[in-house]
Amino acid sequence: MSQVIEFADCHNDLLIGVLHQQERGIRDPFGDFWLPQLKTGNVVVQVLPVYMEEQFVGEGALRRSMLLFETAWKIAENHSADVAICLTSQDLVAARAQGKIALLIAIEGAEPLGSSVDFFDLFFRMGVRMLSLTWNRRTMFADGVGEQDSGGKLTSLGIEAIQEMERLGMILDISHISENGFWHVAEVAKKAFVASHSSSFVLKAHPRNLRDEQLLRIVSGGGFVSLNAFGGFISDPPTVDSFMNHVDHVVKLIGAENVGFGFDFMRDLIDHVDPVLGKTLVDVSKWPFVPGLDRPSDLVGFGEQLRGRFGEEIATAVASRSMTSMLERLLPSAK
Repeated sequence: MSQVIEFADCHNDLLIGVLHQQERGIRDPFGDFWLPQLKTGNVVVQVLPVYMEEQFVGEGALRRSMLLFETAWKIAENHSADVAICLTSQDLVAARAQGKIALLIAIEGAEPLGSSVDFFDLFFRMGVRMLSLTWNRRTMFADGVGEQDSGGKLTSLGIEAIQEMERLGMILDISHISENGFWHVAEVAKKAFVASHSSSFVLKAHPRNLRDEQLLRIVSGGGFVSLNAFGGFISDPPTVDSFMNHVDHVVKLIGAENVGFGFDFMRDLIDHVDPVLGKTLVDVSKWPFVPGLDRPSDLVGFGEQLRGRFGEEIATAVASRSMTSMLERLLPSAK
């Protein structure tokens, strides 16, 4: 009898959903809605990005990020039998051994830092273990993929930020950075960096996807790539099969041991989050989703499809084993 396929997910914005639901008076949205989804989908590792909605960019970003950090810690406190925030590689191993969902706090876009690299120490103490310098916008550190006409390289602050992250042991995430910014990172970084939720540009020529040369560079530096299942980055129209094609291409290019998933589930968030999303690279009113791959609970069926397409070894590797192994290697060790 085949074993259940477990999943590690490098990108789910559920923290925003939880906070919005709490602000509408729901006492425990994580326990009532999100945790059952994760359990049903056999999610064993979940990265929780802190994303800054358009209305909080600027002076409100730091305050909002603190609320989201606290949301994550309260989730871990209130559901300690089921989840644990992991700060070190040992924490990750322990959470898995105890049958808990390992949670990692990340930042998607460095707006909360403003123009101060001093906040890296503070955010590290708050539990942040992964960070991308940009979302689609420009920050004081780098340009996102929505800024195509500015040159798009790292600023001097961006270079200093990478040095601070490497000093602390915070994982640099290059999903969302501009193409020129990516190659500047590749010049500057001395440690491995990762793509938390990006798919293949060869199969879908979208600026949020990565070219083969970028994928190869990430892996040559010791990083890993987690594939994004948002329909706009997959195909037109998007399907589970077309997403599998991204998996197939990237696995053949860089090896299953370097590939995971950052599903970027968005359908449920639309129901819970105010639709103030700024200049996204797709028309929000026409967001394309992959039928049958809308939310964590859908991963049960997706796991079987993954096994049917690629076999047990590759399916279990890309679903969770490879990313979990990489995170154990890249997270700081307990002192």
